[in-house]
Amino acid sequence: MTIYRDLLITLFLGLCLMANGQQSSLQQTEEFPLYNKVDEIIAEEHVYDQRGNLIMSKVTNPTLTPFIPSDGNQAKAAVIICPGGGYQNLHIQREGFRVAEAFSEQGIAAFVLRYRLPDEEIVTDKSFAPLKDAQRAIQLLRENADQWDIAPDKIGIMGFSAGGHLASSAGVHYDSILVENKRNTSLRPDFMILIYPVISFNDSIGHVGSKERLLGQNCNDDFVEFFSNDLHVKADTPKTILFHAGDDTVVPVENSLRFYNQLLKNKIPAEMHIYSKGQHGFGNTPSFEDWFNQCIHWMKAEQLTP
Repeated sequence: MTIYRDLLITLFLGLCLMANGQQSSLQQTEEFPLYNKVDEIIAEEHVYDQRGNLIMSKVTNPTLTPFIPSDGNQAKAAVIICPGGGYQNLHIQREGFRVAEAFSEQGIAAFVLRYRLPDEEIVTDKSFAPLKDAQRAIQLLRENADQWDIAPDKIGIMGFSAGGHLASSAGVHYDSILVENKRNTSLRPDFMILIYPVISFNDSIGHVGSKERLLGQNCNDDFVEFFSNDLHVKADTPKTILFHAGDDTVVPVENSLRFYNQLLKNKIPAEMHIYSKGQHGFGNTPSFEDWFNQCIHWMKAEQLTP
């Protein structure tokens, strides 16, 4: 099975709604590449979790999959979604497509990023490949905002777990340009949404697995410092909302707390929601509706969406 099966299911459900007299809020979703396609040395891997959610790995050709509301609004906010997976795989359905559909129902354009993972068998500069893909995604959306009816000054990035590390890396390192940028397009996201994010690569609070997969086991101190994103918050870091559980034993809540404190010190508009229970991944507690509605409320308060 491939990613296209999941997209076809989405389209089929939309057609069924229209057949039953309900207007679909989605335009057709079709992934598009970030770069010119290259031949796969290793086949992309697709597996499913116990609930049937697609998980991907061995990504050679990164893509964006758009979920665009067909509501006539020509100045929509847009969110680039980075699924988590410890820089080992991508939980692209549970932390990607399903979230994108929820945003589209709120009139917000969403783009699921299938980014390359730090696999030396596939990429040459493994530590920077994911960040390069995130920067390229922002560049493509900003340069083609008219095509998607999105506002070029309302393009944000969202990430879960290691995807939260990638999103926050894009938010603090947007001036470390990794992509060809002849038009000098701003690679700075306008806002960040970070869900139980990996922030620091400090071994006392960081997620060791994400660190080792991104940087290797014998990484140098400069790389550890560069990718400890709480150390790089500055006055123009994008406004941010964070969600975490206090009982998270995989990625300690201290990651979000440190980032939030640095945002406050730099007078960056920030909001944080800490749930007493939820562990890593927010299984049933808090519910999706709980934290997602808080996210939409914040976006409205920050005038990112009507």
